[in-house]
Amino acid sequence: MSKQRIYIAGHRGMVGRAISQQLQAKNNVEIISRTHAELELTNQQAVHDFFQQQKIDQVYLAAAKVGGIHANNEYPAEFIYENLMVEANIIHAAHQHNIQKLLFLGSSCIYPKLAQQPMAESELLQGSLEATNEPYAIAKIAGIKLCESYNRQYGRDYRSVMPTNLYGDNDNFHPENSHVIPALMRRFHEATLNNEASVTVWGSGKPMREFLHVDDMAKACVHVMNLDDSLYQTHTEAMSSHINVGSGVDCTIKELAETIAKVTGFSGKVLFDASKPDGTPRKLLNINRLKSLGWQPETILEAGLKKTYQWFIANHANIRQ
Repeated sequence: MSKQRIYIAGHRGMVGRAISQQLQAKNNVEIISRTHAELELTNQQAVHDFFQQQKIDQVYLAAAKVGGIHANNEYPAEFIYENLMVEANIIHAAHQHNIQKLLFLGSSCIYPKLAQQPMAESELLQGSLEATNEPYAIAKIAGIKLCESYNRQYGRDYRSVMPTNLYGDNDNFHPENSHVIPALMRRFHEATLNNEASVTVWGSGKPMREFLHVDDMAKACVHVMNLDDSLYQTHTEAMSSHINVGSGVDCTIKELAETIAKVTGFSGKVLFDASKPDGTPRKLLNINRLKSLGWQPETILEAGLKKTYQWFIANHANIRQ
């Protein structure tokens, strides 16, 4: 039996690496990957040529330009342009080269700022987006609709998963351009080393957020990709085919910061700067659709944070500055 040739776009990113690890445990899989230097995904001709040269059976589209509130505020043009180009080029090339199965990774920021909580898949396009990351969210919504459109017009099996806030091994710990968990983890780690009396966290600490360990996300991706077609179609709709992936549990930023302080051994005060933006008041995904398809998260937040901090310590010399 020949091996399935699976292309992972974004294999060096946190999610792409975790998906690769999940798939490498299977005997019947051959993973295909290219670095950014080897393949520029915003270049349509380069992507077309790559797909033409490779015999690919499945695609995991995990490549994206990502970042936290600061990065989204500073670089809105790059966030919408690069993400739109990457997903359009890969999805169209997959169709052109008769690849039937593709999984697109989106983001929970696709939902309206004031969406009903917890956010079900049906909340999509029901209200205005959070302004700080609207360009990124628009690009991710377009990715969902690209998949659905190729499914409707050409009978493809292109599926989409919408993860909540992810964290774990291989995260980006940049002091400014990272998401909340790696940013706080690095900040508390450095404060502990420097015996600082306090750490100040952006915002009021009141917003609520949901977090999922990247290993759980990778398992969910492989699970959704390989669901029987009839089961998948029974639990989704042609124009609402995306599936939320989350832990189903949220906490305040204050609770998160205090837990990270505990994990990193920081014993000083945790302060909050309410003059900084909070972002969306609450973001909790309704994961009933995914649960009905036979998947459950496994990692409890504090245990996942401890595992992530161990990785951070072990790889501290290689953290991107």
